[in-house]
Amino acid sequence: MSTTDRPGPADPGISGTAGASGEAAASAPEAHRGTGSSAPASASGASGDRGARATGGTAASPAPAPLLEAEGLTKTHRGEGGPVHAVRGIDLTVHHGEFVAVTGPSGAGKSTLLHLLGGLQRPDGGTLRLDGESTDSYSEARWAVERRRRIGIVFQFFNLVSNLTVADNVELPALLAGAAPKKARAEREELLAELGLTAKARSMPGELSGGEQQRVALARALVNHPRLLLADEPAGSLDSKGTREVMRLLSRFHQRGQTIVLVTHDARLASAADRVISFFDGRITDDARLDAGPAAGAAATPARVVELRD
Repeated sequence: MSTTDRPGPADPGISGTAGASGEAAASAPEAHRGTGSSAPASASGASGDRGARATGGTAASPAPAPLLEAEGLTKTHRGEGGPVHAVRGIDLTVHHGEFVAVTGPSGAGKSTLLHLLGGLQRPDGGTLRLDGESTDSYSEARWAVERRRRIGIVFQFFNLVSNLTVADNVELPALLAGAAPKKARAEREELLAELGLTAKARSMPGELSGGEQQRVALARALVNHPRLLLADEPAGSLDSKGTREVMRLLSRFHQRGQTIVLVTHDARLASAADRVISFFDGRITDDARLDAGPAAGAAATPARVVELRD
């Protein structure tokens, strides 16, 4: 990751999923443990019924709006060495239930793109929509709410709150989102059990291995059932065993309906996705599907790369 892409430290008073803005990232919709994203109700009413009878079939349901749409996003970092054009006119659509990996070399602008998608940085130009709603007028406070309700974020360097236990790190975003303490505790315990961390619940982050810390960060990002999970080089600080573990966990939650956008330079991690976007010099240079077909509501994209394997 380039220095221009790296998020700032977490606010120790809130949550480590915050990145540059320092607030908790988690959300309310139930996407992560088997619920997936819900499609809108079928078209109904007298006119729809008459149309269905006239054609001898059933009325078509309107396609749901993409979960995430970016049009013409640009971002330039300005420093002593001159301007760095990190993101150059990006168009990107992510549908409910997709697992998208964004790959490319360090310094390509991948992390900057992810920060724009999560509202951690403001674009210089272009439009971003969540569930069909433009975010152009979102204030910092509104983005903070969205990161508690709809967007979970996992970073390379974990950003756990060092003076809180594992249990408290995971539970805190749920409490900040307004969950009752009993419910927040139940969600925390379920996630820690699933991720094999129950025995570490009272440990401090500094007592954990890198792989364990990343699992805690993943649990914290998922505790509020976010519709969208953004993962920025989640295995960048891990060894091969930790990388395989992160890949397995992301695949597991994706199979249950979690929408994921992953930034990585690791081909092994990218191979867990069903769509791989190649990113270079701030631009998308390739966009290919690795699975058998497009996600619901998505247009088919011709596969132009071979499947990535270990």
